[in-house]
Amino acid sequence: MWCKDKDQIAVVLLFFFFCDAFSQPRFKGQKQIAKHQKPAVMHYVEPRAGAPQTVTAQCTESKVIITISPDLLGIQKLVQPSDLSMGGCGVTSPAGDQPFVIEAPLQGCGSTVEMLGAVIAYTFTLDYNPSPVDGLPIVRTNPAVVHIECQYNRLHNVSSNALNPTWVPYTSTISAEDILGFSLVIMSSDWSGSSPSNTFFLGDLLNLQASVDSTNHEPLRVFVDSCVATPGSNASAPAYTFIGNNGCFLDSKLTGSNSQFMSPRVAQSVMQFQLDAFRFYGLTTSSIFITCHLKVTLVSANVDPLNKDCSYNSALSQWSSVDGDNAVCSCCDTSCANPPPFRRGSGAPKHRPRRASEVSAPAGWKETISVGPVFLEHVAPLSSVSQSLSLQQDEVSAGLQFQDTILGSVVGVLAVSCVAVLFFVYRKAKGSVNTKQ
Repeated sequence: MWCKDKDQIAVVLLFFFFCDAFSQPRFKGQKQIAKHQKPAVMHYVEPRAGAPQTVTAQCTESKVIITISPDLLGIQKLVQPSDLSMGGCGVTSPAGDQPFVIEAPLQGCGSTVEMLGAVIAYTFTLDYNPSPVDGLPIVRTNPAVVHIECQYNRLHNVSSNALNPTWVPYTSTISAEDILGFSLVIMSSDWSGSSPSNTFFLGDLLNLQASVDSTNHEPLRVFVDSCVATPGSNASAPAYTFIGNNGCFLDSKLTGSNSQFMSPRVAQSVMQFQLDAFRFYGLTTSSIFITCHLKVTLVSANVDPLNKDCSYNSALSQWSSVDGDNAVCSCCDTSCANPPPFRRGSGAPKHRPRRASEVSAPAGWKETISVGPVFLEHVAPLSSVSQSLSLQQDEVSAGLQFQDTILGSVVGVLAVSCVAVLFFVYRKAKGSVNTKQ
């Protein structure tokens, strides 16, 4: 019988132990605080410097008691209790009593809590907003703000070490996953960073990079769904869609340009592509703005006709997918908005991975971004070409003159040599005749 009573007593003691361990957070020495109220820290924001302390506050274990002098500003101008408030809480002392008193719970009346090392601080804001003098549209005092802070020592656990949670609340996870950071950047020629200049020449390839920050998410794959170029930021006509039909690089097919998606990807969350520079015909402006619609799917989902990036190879006259499955590009010459139904062959497995378009994605997993202006110039101005040709002609003329001088010199030397030889032969022949005579 005694043993049974001992077991019951042990259970009761254990129950009280757990109730005490999981009760509301306590402060060291809270009994002493209850018996001996602790002064609050005061910060006067608005009252004039040198004014006497007209607000005092005492911090208890559960509330703060604030005492306010009617001469709040210390300028012999009495304030009205109705003009005082603290986070929506007004004066709690009876009407007519002075000084005024406001009692507020630590976790109420607009308080904020902050951990400052080994101290927990509750901060309140006392506001004074003067009302007009009775019957007159004037006031005699300025508004005032006083910050009141109650500080308590924290009660640490036995190990005195921070407790690291091993789980993340589901609501927090959903909230974080709904926020994605999309970006579209004009990159340098070697893709090492953003381009230092927004001026390019016709014949250049513009390097563009679309990406998504998926730090707090499952692995994501980004797609460039469409891109439109316009001569102005207001998307006014004319407009040129160089990527469309759900990720088909139309420019390379329509114009035979070198525009393409870069393959393979540097990362699933990054898509790099090159656009062959162009200008709008008949317009004096040389600037263009590029607007692209980006979207993402889970990396675990297969690409499909609605979620793909395809380039056109003019030499092979065929479309190719950045992600390897060229079959998803077969609709680029028609319409990818309504892809044909999936058909399973006789030898195909009974189960297949879901297409990306079959996986419901939050609305925040897509975004439209613009970059620009991008300034396009000719390869070389006409005056520069003329000057270059003139210099080349001058160089050629100088070379010909030099050659003529050398040739004339050689001819002259040969002529003199011939005359000398003939003269020598003539003298020798004449000498021989005289000897015979």
